[in-house]
This record gives sequence, structure tokens and C-alpha cells, in this order.
Amino acid sequence: MSNSVITVIGKDRVGIVYDVSKILAENQINILNISQQLMDDFFTMIILVDTARCPKTRQEMLDLFAEESKKLALDIRMQNEEIFNAMHRI
Repeated sequence: MSNSVITVIGKDRVGIVYDVSKILAENQINILNISQQLMDDFFTMIILVDTARCPKTRQEMLDLFAEESKKLALDIRMQNEEIFNAMHRI
């Protein structure tokens, strides 16, 4: 894996940044840049991460984020940085 972009969306509540950061730390994923914003009652966050030291495959991480999304009532998605940039160039 290389750099990836993680997006997080959900109803605002205490602890969202902690919950997501904990998942990243447990998987040795380093935060390179982070942006967060509140839109009414919705919390949004975009995180640029370095996944070079992550012991799991990209698919294992995608599965983990899908599982954690359900537990945490959030939408957590991870995309390769190059694909993310290409999609948002238009």
C-alpha cells in the first residue's frame, strides 16, 4: 500500500476523531494531513494517510473499515490517493 485518502461522514458526536485515529494507530497507519468540518449536525473528515507500515492488505483494511463503520455509525472509506485525485480532477 501507499498513500491513501480516508473519508469519514456521520452524525456529530463526541469521540469520532478518537475512534478513527485509534483504528489507524492500531494498524500502524500514519496521518499525514487531516481536515474536518461540521455541516449542521454532520461531521465530515478527510485524512491523508501513509499506509506503508500497515501489516494488513488493502482489502483487509477495507473490510475493517466496513465493519467499524457499522459499529461506530459512520461512513468510513479508504481510497488510493492517485485514484482519489483522478476522480476529483474534473
